[in-house]
Amino acid sequence: MFSLLYGLLCFCVLGCGQMASGQVDDGKRYICRAIPLSGDASCPVTLLPELNAGSQEEELRNTVMQLRETILQQKETISKQLGTINELTTKLSLCASATNDRKYEKGGSWGKEKQNTMGDVPRDPNDTIDSLGKTMQGLKDRLENLEQQQMRANISGASFPSELRDLLQRRLGELEKQLLKKVSSLEEEKSMLSNATAAYRLKTESTLNALVERISELEKGGGDFKSPEQFKLSLPQRTNYLYGRITKSLPEMYAFTLCMWIKSSASPGIGTPFSYGVPGQANEIVLIEWGNNPIELLINDKVAQLPLEVRDGRWHHICISWTTRDGQWEAYQDGEKLGTGDNLAAWHPIKPGGVIILGQEQDVVGGRFDAGQAFVGELSQVNVWDRVLKPVEIQSMANCSSYIPGNVISWLASNVEVFGRGAFKRPVEMCLERLPNA
Repeated sequence: MFSLLYGLLCFCVLGCGQMASGQVDDGKRYICRAIPLSGDASCPVTLLPELNAGSQEEELRNTVMQLRETILQQKETISKQLGTINELTTKLSLCASATNDRKYEKGGSWGKEKQNTMGDVPRDPNDTIDSLGKTMQGLKDRLENLEQQQMRANISGASFPSELRDLLQRRLGELEKQLLKKVSSLEEEKSMLSNATAAYRLKTESTLNALVERISELEKGGGDFKSPEQFKLSLPQRTNYLYGRITKSLPEMYAFTLCMWIKSSASPGIGTPFSYGVPGQANEIVLIEWGNNPIELLINDKVAQLPLEVRDGRWHHICISWTTRDGQWEAYQDGEKLGTGDNLAAWHPIKPGGVIILGQEQDVVGGRFDAGQAFVGELSQVNVWDRVLKPVEIQSMANCSSYIPGNVISWLASNVEVFGRGAFKRPVEMCLERLPNA
């Protein structure tokens, strides 16, 4: 049985071979196979599909090129992402380093040399915040670019590493927290610096204004006076029309010191060398001696008697200081403290915007003078400070070793106006006139 099958198979193969060798090659391929005895004895031929070797090669080549391009794109994307991660890691390390350095630094200012915490962050707080905002925006743009690259890679069939993207997002989140913390710190430092700068600016402007005013007077030459403060106001008669007026007013004050050189021999009483009136209170500050009463200090119409005696026709230096705290006052004559007291208009602030009159007592602000209360004599270097002067400062002015102009009212020729025929301003040197042989 097996022999018969083997013989049939050989016959079929030989027959097919002869048929193939007897025909022209038409590019087709045939195959023979064994069939059972009960089947068709003819040699069936199965025709293979027509194959074109050139097109098949081209298709394979295109596939290989596409795979190669995909691999190169993926490699380039990974390289860029690694570079971005390295850059973010470096900036995060710099931020952490700068934060640790700031933690141990004290008393720093923008004017001193400091380490740049981000490599490209400017010194000024405003520029720093703007630069940090730009850096954050740049990092967010990079992340968007990476996400777009991932979408393109997904479209082309390439897969974007999810681990790399998660790592990048974590790094970016940490860096964002560091930047926000630094921005908050800079804002706080800027606020503190602004407050300190504002206070210092006010103090500096006040000092500069006083210096400018002083320089202006020196440039004018003070008229016929050797220096701007070396002049006196003379009020020789007891009338209601001779007086001097200070062109400036007082601010609100919670303490003050009033100093002046005074010379008088009037009797009874020297009158009113100084008065300050405000709307609603003509006797806000008054220094007066009338009749046989001692010299009195009035503040808001409250009275304190001062142990001063200046009716000997000689120059005397007097100072009166007062503070709203418990209404404490002190009186000095020729550098020596002669009296103190308290409860004089306690807790009452000196009101601003009034009028200062030298030589007359005001019944209304700036006027309605009474000749019986007018000052007769000479005044010089009438100065007002908004603080209580130290005893050593008062002594230095009284013994002519120094001159301290008032920071609220200073004795300058341009600050004093003279009213009435017979009143005048003349040069004077009190220290020389105080000598016995003068």
